[in-house]
Amino acid sequence: MSYNEERKPHAVLTPYPVQGHVNPLLKLAKLLHLRGFYITFVHTEYNYKRLLKSRGPNALDGLPDFRFVSIPDGLPPLDDANVTQHVPSLCDSIRKNFLKPYCNLVRSLNHSATEHGGTIPPVTCLVSDGCMPFTIQAAQQLGLPNLIFWPASACSFLSIINFPTLVEKGLTPLKDESYMRNGYLNSKVDWIPGMKNFRLKDIPDFIRTTDLNDVMLQFFIEVANKVQRNSTILFNTFDELEGDVMNALSSMFPSLYPIGPFPLLLNQSPQSHLASLGSNLWKEDPECLEWLESKESGSVVYVNFGSITVMSAEQLLEFAWGLANSKKPFLWIIRPDLVIGGSVILSSEFVNETRDRSLIASWCPQEQVLNHPSICGFLTHCGWNSTTESVCAGVPMLCWPFFADQPTNCRYICNEWEIGIQIDTNVKREEVEKLVSELMVGEKGKKMREKTMGLKKKAEEATRPSGCSYMNLDKVIKKVLLH
Repeated sequence: MSYNEERKPHAVLTPYPVQGHVNPLLKLAKLLHLRGFYITFVHTEYNYKRLLKSRGPNALDGLPDFRFVSIPDGLPPLDDANVTQHVPSLCDSIRKNFLKPYCNLVRSLNHSATEHGGTIPPVTCLVSDGCMPFTIQAAQQLGLPNLIFWPASACSFLSIINFPTLVEKGLTPLKDESYMRNGYLNSKVDWIPGMKNFRLKDIPDFIRTTDLNDVMLQFFIEVANKVQRNSTILFNTFDELEGDVMNALSSMFPSLYPIGPFPLLLNQSPQSHLASLGSNLWKEDPECLEWLESKESGSVVYVNFGSITVMSAEQLLEFAWGLANSKKPFLWIIRPDLVIGGSVILSSEFVNETRDRSLIASWCPQEQVLNHPSICGFLTHCGWNSTTESVCAGVPMLCWPFFADQPTNCRYICNEWEIGIQIDTNVKREEVEKLVSELMVGEKGKKMREKTMGLKKKAEEATRPSGCSYMNLDKVIKKVLLH
């Protein structure tokens, strides 16, 4: 074995185990692999099984130097193994059950490195999702550098590290349930530098609880308290998108690196050999792209509420008839578990009305869809991956945030960048119809399209070899991961 092979740096990457966190961390793993790293990517056993189911029995064979492994998640097995796990239970289990199996895994990788005559290089660094705080403790125990990757916006990170202060100031937990509806959430938050014109309702929604011991609130307080000031933190964002926030964060954390958006950064390298390494936990419907081929340029609205959003049957119907009445072609991704407590049922009347201009699928390759010339707009839940992918594709948005950091992203999309319009939480078909038409053919839609194309151009500049994001990635590899 050559000296180089022996010296190959070995990064262990660990995402929070839901779709929206697995996707960007796998992209980061590919970026590191393209720069010479041996990669071990850690799934939970539950997600490992789901990937085998959605992508086929060889989906996780990886490459000789890009391997997938799994650890238990400490949760009871689910009857239906094709749904996102209950997020609060997952957070609770991460706090209680993950540290030990994770440390055992890293030790066993190092043991293999010595046992197998060096086909696996010893682990040299950990790259961990910011929502997996046990890895900070693990890194200390194992004596390894741990790089934190924040999979959402920099603004959501800035909000969350202020959660302990929100509690100290008595802004959360809420006094009682009525505070959800009585206008209290419109209160201004003007004391966090870098966040302009923010209200409580624009902060990640884990603060909307009446219980100080709420699992999600406590989980994110722990995340905030565990991040050390000398931590190195990576963001899937770029300076032009979140400059004020990055400046505010830099004064608290000196080692911060915006290295996004990932879709464009990955485009800078030939990566056909990595194409088989996918992360979709639902089976992709190949029909989506074929169907888009049959549509005129800029004529289709794409609808996808991500991997966690759930809605009532009534809300689904309002969206359905709003889309139908707009008379515009649409591609709508409806997951099997999208409707609370039941399966999705759309009436034969709706199906007949929209048959010639709609396709409903259960999952799709979203980046390819957004970049298809026929797509004109995106009706989205405002998850960070969807937001950045939309910017990279130059596609404006209709926003229906559901939970977590989505209200924060929505605030930026609609108010700061002006590339989207928000739909009322209490969705009505008339509003959906009107906003779809505005997005597709209205004056406001046209302006939003221009602004999105402007941001796309800036994202392309940031990810070129001379751009900030590209250079930041090189810097972090040399200064931190190879140090």
